[in-house]
Amino acid sequence: MSGQQKPGQEKETGHGRFLTGIAWALVLVGLWLWGSEITDVGGGVSAPTTGDVAAVGRPFAVELPDAHKPLSAAKPQRVDVPSVKVRAPVVARGLDGDGAIDPPPYTQAGTVGWYGGGTRPGAAGTSLFVGHVDTETRPAVFYDLSAVRPGEKVRVTRDDGSVAVFTVDDVQVLSRDRFDAQKAYGPHEEGRAELRLITCGGTFDRETRTYSANVVVSAYLTGVEP
Repeated sequence: MSGQQKPGQEKETGHGRFLTGIAWALVLVGLWLWGSEITDVGGGVSAPTTGDVAAVGRPFAVELPDAHKPLSAAKPQRVDVPSVKVRAPVVARGLDGDGAIDPPPYTQAGTVGWYGGGTRPGAAGTSLFVGHVDTETRPAVFYDLSAVRPGEKVRVTRDDGSVAVFTVDDVQVLSRDRFDAQKAYGPHEEGRAELRLITCGGTFDRETRTYSANVVVSAYLTGVEP
């Protein structure tokens, strides 16, 4: 995308920052639309119904590790979320006509889409991953995403041979009625390497064929494995 800071680029012009802001605004709003008004999913299976609750959040008893310093940029190849048995290949995706990340087709419902125009996972910034919750006939890759809890791990295998290890620090189920795109998808702490796993959630309306909310799992880099 025009004006998007490239990995390793240390500074931008004012014009570049302006274009970057516009691009990210499109992504953020588009992600909301993807999970609510414009999502055309099957709803043929009984997806996890969370309602329009505000958040799962972080249990008080969970102590989270310190953040690891950001890594050099590398593309993702696979994402693993052991607690919900997700082990999926990752493909780079762009934006659709509505400014949303274009998810993998339903024929690849077991694949996770990474926004290739944004941050590479492990580098400083927020890397965005999207996946379907279901298809017409069966659960998809992020069917159990709403069951993830703070303190659990997300591992991203990268094309430089390293595995970036992220720790979940927040899980939100955000309804479109109370939606704040920047709060949902923007960085929690500047300078950290962060990750978002996003899918549809809430309740499914068969008449409009849309979900009422997004499930947003937030995590930050806490380690690296060879």
